[in-house]
Order: sequence, then structure tokens, then C-alpha cells
Amino acid sequence: MNDRTINAFGSLSPGGRRNFTDTLRAENAGAILLAIGTVLALIWANSPWRDSYTDLSNTVVGPASLHLNLSVANWATDGLLTIFFFVVGLELKREFVTGQLRNPATAAVPIVAAVGGMITPAAVYALVNLAHGGPSMGGWAIPVATDIAFAVAVLTLFGRRLPIALRAFLLTLAVVDDLLGIVVIAVLYADGLAFGWLGAALLTIGVLAGLTRRHVTAWILVPLAVLAWAFMHLSGVHATIAGVLIGFTVPALARDGQDRSVAERWEHRWRPVSAGLAVPVFALFAAGVSLSPDALATTLTEPAAQGVILGLVAGKPLGIMLATFALVTLTRAALDQRVTWLDLLAVAVVSGIGFTVALLIGELSFAPGTPQSEPVKAGILIGSLASAMIGGLLLTWRSRAHQRRRRASGQGTAGRQAGERPGAA
Repeated sequence: MNDRTINAFGSLSPGGRRNFTDTLRAENAGAILLAIGTVLALIWANSPWRDSYTDLSNTVVGPASLHLNLSVANWATDGLLTIFFFVVGLELKREFVTGQLRNPATAAVPIVAAVGGMITPAAVYALVNLAHGGPSMGGWAIPVATDIAFAVAVLTLFGRRLPIALRAFLLTLAVVDDLLGIVVIAVLYADGLAFGWLGAALLTIGVLAGLTRRHVTAWILVPLAVLAWAFMHLSGVHATIAGVLIGFTVPALARDGQDRSVAERWEHRWRPVSAGLAVPVFALFAAGVSLSPDALATTLTEPAAQGVILGLVAGKPLGIMLATFALVTLTRAALDQRVTWLDLLAVAVVSGIGFTVALLIGELSFAPGTPQSEPVKAGILIGSLASAMIGGLLLTWRSRAHQRRRRASGQGTAGRQAGERPGAA
């Protein structure tokens, strides 16, 4: 390997290491709360009180004069989930400025892998639906998303002995995956664009960008952020995009005399709100699907659900592996000596856990009440659970392999040292 070879899993930069450890600590708790919200939704939606679940989800709240008379479920999707996307925006900004994505050579690997991990599951979904006559092609984007919280939690739980650079690769890939998913939402799911309102939203976000650099109090910034969200909602672009754009405007470099940047401080402040409130509540109202035998039978026979399941379980890891293999084969990129292709396969399978963004895209693709709506949600749950279980088994296997390798290396070193000592047998 010559000096110009790009190490696909090189050591982390100081900024990248802080980003990685911050996210690693937060996403584990977030994944637990997300799982609790999902389980509660499933229990409630399959209990004798299922009607109360539906009634609460459909209860309309908000002023109709401002076009904000949304159902409780829509407030969770369009409102609370904006906080999640705001934190994603902050995370992306830090990655581009101080993390792994600031270096084009280092960023190329997770970006290419993420693109492969989006194209292939979308193609799998399309092929499944074309085989049935193409009745649900509009949901092709559902299996392209990776849920950072669940993926990082599974990797942390089962892959503790894997090289840290490999874990950082998954995190960076998931961040790029989120960015591409955001682009899909912004471009494909804009409904009847109103350019006047869109201009007002962008202007308000521009004002926010200027104020964040002047140490302005949150009492001014938060109302402006809410106003930008309302304008974005009225523009026809999905309102959560406002959160991403606001996150992107926050400075990610520490000013003179400060230990942390504004983006880092705000991410620490808002991530608990996102992980502890916004995402679990969204899951509570998005994941409540029937698990009756008839409903599950419908899920397994619905082309849209089949495409989602196969896209997550098979398409996602296949795309990541093919893209990475092509990059390593056709360029000077190379796997780190500590990382094997089997290690990468285990991480690629875990990336098939698509939940938060997948549920959001599912709701945007198939409105509630359509024949595909409930089966697609169930398909996301089944595909994500299958990816988590298979990925967990593979990660456990690879972790034990790395542990045996370290022990063998340690014993070999000890033996050589013993043999070098005078009088050693």
C-alpha cells in the first residue's frame, strides 16, 4: 500500500472523535426510548382500547385560519419531528466542518457506501413491485433510510470489540444517509409549492443565521425558528426541512475564548429533547399498526410491504457492500488492516434498520387509509427487526473473532518475550 493510498477506515480526527463519542452516548438512550414508544403504540393499537388510539391520533388541534389545524399525529410528524431534523442538521454541520466529512478523501468512502445503500434497496423495492404490475411504485424511497439511534445502539451492544473506526464508519454512513433522505423528502414530497411562503421561510432562516453569530438570546431565536417552521409548512415543502436548514446555519467552529462551538452546545442541549420526547412521541403515533393474523397476512402479500422488507434486509447491505467493493477495487482506497470484509458485512446489515425516517417517508408516500399505509408500516417494523437480529448475530460473531485474534496476538507476544529472556525455557 503506497503513500497515496486512501485508508477507507482510517483513524478519527479530533473533531470526528468528539462527534462520534457524543452521538454514541446519546443514541443508546434514544434507541431505548424509541423502542418504548414503538412497543406502547403496538400494544395500544392492538388492545381493546384501539379506538381511543385512533381517536386521539385523528384529533385536530390548531388554528384553521393559519392552516395549522393538524391532527395530533400530524403535529407529531410535522412539528415534533422537526426537532429531530434540527439535531440532524447540527450533526451534519459539525461533520462537514470538523468531522470526517470535511476531508473529501475520507468522506468519499461513507458517501459512496451511502449512495449504494440507497440505490440498491430502492431498486429492490421497484423490482418487487414491477413483478406485481407496479401498483405501489410511489414508495420506492421508504427502504433507503437508516435509523441512527437503533443502528448505533445495536452496534454498541453487539460489536464492542470491533475497531472503533468501523463503528465511526457506520455513524458517518448513517449521517450521509440522513442527508440524502432529507434531499428526497424536500424534492419529491413537496406538495403544491408556494414560492412566496418558501421565500419567507428562507428569509427568516437567514435572519436566524445572522443572529446566532451575535449571541442573541433564545427568547428571540426560538420564536423565529417556530415562524420559519410555519412558513415552510405553508410553502408546501415538508416542515421538517426547516429544522435541517436552521441546524445548518449554526456556527460549528468555536469562537475565540470558547471551548465548544455553538453547534456543539446546541446539539448537547437539544439532543435530549429530540431523543427523549420528539422521536418517541412520533413513534407512538406512527408505529401503531394491527398485528392480527389477518393484518400480518396482508402485510406479507402487499407488494409495497414486500419491497420495504426485502429492501431493508437484503438491498441495503448489498448496496453498501457493492459500492464499497467497487471503490476499493477501482481506486486507491483500501480497507484498514484491522477491518475485514466480514466486519463490513455485519455493519452493512445493521444499516438495514430503517425506522424514524422510513416511517416518515412511508406516511408521505401512502396517506393514512390507503391500502398500503398499514402494511408498509408493518413492513418497516419487520424489516428493521430482522436487520437488527441478523446484524446482532453477525456483530457478535465478528466481535468474538477480533477478541480471539487479540488474545492470540497477546499470547504470541508474551511467548516471544519469554523466549528472549535469559534462561527462558
